[in-house]
Amino acid sequence: MNKDIRQALSIYGPITLAAMIAFAVAYQFIKPAPPDHVRIASGSPQGAYYGYAQSYARELAKEGITLEVVPTAGSVENIRLLHQGKVDIALVQGGIEDRQEQRRLYSLGSLYYEPLWLFLRKGVDIERLGQLRGLRVSVGAVGSGTRALVLRLLQANGVPRDGVGLASLDSRDSAKALLEGRLDGAFFVGSPQGSAVGQLLASTGVRLFDFTRAPAYARRYRFLSDLVLPRGVADLARDLPPADVHLAAPAANLVVSEDTHPAISDLLLQAVTRVHENGDWFAGRGEFPQPRLLAYPLADEARRYYKHGPPFLQRYLPFWAASLIDRLKVMLLPLILMLLPLIKLMPPIYNWRMESKIYRWYEDLEKLEAKAAADGLDPAEARNELARLEDEVRRIDVPSSYGRQLYHLRQHIDLVRGRLDQATHQAGA
Repeated sequence: MNKDIRQALSIYGPITLAAMIAFAVAYQFIKPAPPDHVRIASGSPQGAYYGYAQSYARELAKEGITLEVVPTAGSVENIRLLHQGKVDIALVQGGIEDRQEQRRLYSLGSLYYEPLWLFLRKGVDIERLGQLRGLRVSVGAVGSGTRALVLRLLQANGVPRDGVGLASLDSRDSAKALLEGRLDGAFFVGSPQGSAVGQLLASTGVRLFDFTRAPAYARRYRFLSDLVLPRGVADLARDLPPADVHLAAPAANLVVSEDTHPAISDLLLQAVTRVHENGDWFAGRGEFPQPRLLAYPLADEARRYYKHGPPFLQRYLPFWAASLIDRLKVMLLPLILMLLPLIKLMPPIYNWRMESKIYRWYEDLEKLEAKAAADGLDPAEARNELARLEDEVRRIDVPSSYGRQLYHLRQHIDLVRGRLDQATHQAGA
């Protein structure tokens, strides 16, 4: 091994080892890496939630994260699965009451309006929800957000939750039964692009109920918004709907549990922004996602995202690299603060140590010269001491960059030897 390298290692080696040990100890305290497989509770495979969840899965797959889409009955079941820890993420309809306390849940924001639709069989002419009493009406499948919301509104309108004629069918079966005349009405909650809602909007055998009191619902239930479905928006050629229709609408929320890794939340927020940023019939471009109309308190990661945008590192690096640096920064900062002074001090320390190997011999040389000048040392003995000193100096191991100082020392030894020889010659003369 080159002696320059050997000398450098003798100085910098212990510092490097200490830094590595400190790094290993600090590593034990950093937060764990984000998982590469997470689960999201969606909804029925025929519903909008399921379709959007598939879109999120495709976005996360670009960053090496597998998002498993779990079909469910709807929002109520999604919340239950989150509390049980069986899923990490869920799509949840705003306004669903949650009395469970197993885990704290947080919203990453609202994603889009999902209006409450009531389609009625032709010939059923009502103006208020209270007039549904005694009619055959589907209120949504058990475990769905539709059923939870509809029963809440019906009860507020004087229709008992267990009233005669209320059926709990999913969206597909509800649409089929309504079109076949087996139901007088059916409620749906979801995007207008949903298969059941889209099918019924295009059908001439049913009509869409006009929530003329939507402003009142929005005032009484803060999770609802008052929307207008414009005339002709469903089909301009057929002029469907034939008039503006008022709708009351909760908002779909993306909800995570307290155990969901923050980096996954950051990645999800970017994914849902790309999926929902173009808007739909009820929202303009860039309106969603947003930190309003929330089903749960806003997560800290979401609050930062809506204020500052994506995390700085994730804007320029792949997710895995950004996540690793983000985790390591907790310990890198104190380590850098510790190492900076050491790094600044090491060159002077290294220089002092190398030079001290050379300069310490000057003290011996000065003492020898002073003793010989005071006649306290026999000339022959003085020459022997100089020879010993010179032999020791030849064995000094320093990098080549310090060779100049070493040769200066040897020249000074020769200088002292010459003076001793000159003094001896003069004394003999």
